[in-house]
Amino acid sequence: MTRILVVDNHGQFTHLEHRLLRDMDGVDVELVDNTTPPEDIEADGLVLSGGPDMDDVGNCREYLDLDVPVLGICLGLQLIADELGGRVESGDYGGYADVDVRIQDETDPVVGSLAPETRVWASHADEVVELPEGFTRTADSDICGVEAMGDADRDLYGVQWHPEVAHTEEGEAVFENFVDVCAE
Repeated sequence: MTRILVVDNHGQFTHLEHRLLRDMDGVDVELVDNTTPPEDIEADGLVLSGGPDMDDVGNCREYLDLDVPVLGICLGLQLIADELGGRVESGDYGGYADVDVRIQDETDPVVGSLAPETRVWASHADEVVELPEGFTRTADSDICGVEAMGDADRDLYGVQWHPEVAHTEEGEAVFENFVDVCAE
């Protein structure tokens, strides 16, 4: 059984991430607060949830050093980028909307299967404007240059959109692909 922890950054959709993973065969999932000490994290992979505030991410920065695959969603993506030397700024577009996302890297293990494009539900209040070293832009859109990124060497991935909500057409596939990465 693949054990995945969903780290709660107090986003409004975190419970949906937990539920979607819980309903998958072969996945043992637990929802944990972002203040959980890194030494108490025992998992095959981590999902860093979205959330309202980069200043309220608890121990998430330390979780990136645990040598397990990580999938950052919205704020989780931004946190990975910020911590590892990328740059996050306010987005031009702002609030939630349906967005057509173009997959830029069909070999990416998390979003590559969605190529050539997919429709997602995303907030662009903040967004990654410069990738950290070692990362590849794996998706973009007309309103955001980095809709997804990945570093397959370190098994660190992130999406700007919310794959856990019904408005995202192939959201479950993102989680299935991430579970496959964690199971390897």
